[in-house]
This record gives sequence, structure tokens and C-alpha cells, in this order.
Amino acid sequence: MVKSTRHAKYELYYHIVFVPKSGGIEDSADLAEQGSAQYRRSHLTGKTKERLETIFAEICEDKGLELAESEVMPDHVHLFIGSPPKNAPSLIVNWVKGISARKYNQRYDDRVKWTRSYYVGTAGSASKGAVEQYIAEQEGGDE
Repeated sequence: MVKSTRHAKYELYYHIVFVPKSGGIEDSADLAEQGSAQYRRSHLTGKTKERLETIFAEICEDKGLELAESEVMPDHVHLFIGSPPKNAPSLIVNWVKGISARKYNQRYDDRVKWTRSYYVGTAGSASKGAVEQYIAEQEGGDE
């Protein structure tokens, strides 16, 4: 759906994917041995998943973003966010990752940390439905 500001009409949606850091790797030899697999620990489940979904919705509401779709998978997060053109995709990612970690860690005893890396892709009106469907289908696909 086309939205507008005082000076622009827009339909901007971003598909954002990021992964949590895993804890417990202290030795650099262990890190080298495990490679990138260190970042794919499955711990975003149960209460953690529910809490994060709530926090992502809060952030989007506070920042004037549209959380069109979200899916917290055991080892990564998919968000489909609509935004006015004044917000750069990198800013949106920084908001979502930074604020969610801070809020989660202040509210709960277990900790959430995100890696520095992320994926962001744009989606216009033609592919918005396809991206939403893909995200919705992810819940049962990886397990």
C-alpha cells in the first residue's frame, strides 16, 4: 500500500535477516576450529522467541515503522519492515538490533547479543506478498 509523508509518496519495504552471537567460546583456537558455525547456535526458541517478537513490534511502533512480518527462527531472525524514505536501511537495522538487545537484556536474566553482520534487501509492491509468504513459511522449514 502506498503511503505518504508531507512531501513524498512511497512504498519501501526491507527484508532484514540477522543472527545471534553464541556464547561460551573463549579460546581463539576453538573459534578458528568452529568457523562461522559459532554464530548458528539454536537458542531463539520458546519464551526468548516470544519476547523478541514483542520487542521488535515495540521498536517498530516507537520508530514509526511498519512491522509487516516477523519470524524468529531458532538460529536467525527475519523481519519485513516498511519505512518512510527518510530512514536508511542501515539505520533501521541498527535500531532493531541495538534496541532489541538492550531492552531484552534489561528485562530478562538470559542475554541476547547479535553479530555485526546482517542481510537487507528491498522489496517493492510486486514482491511484498512473496516475501511475506516466504517468511511465514520459514517456521516449519528448518526444523
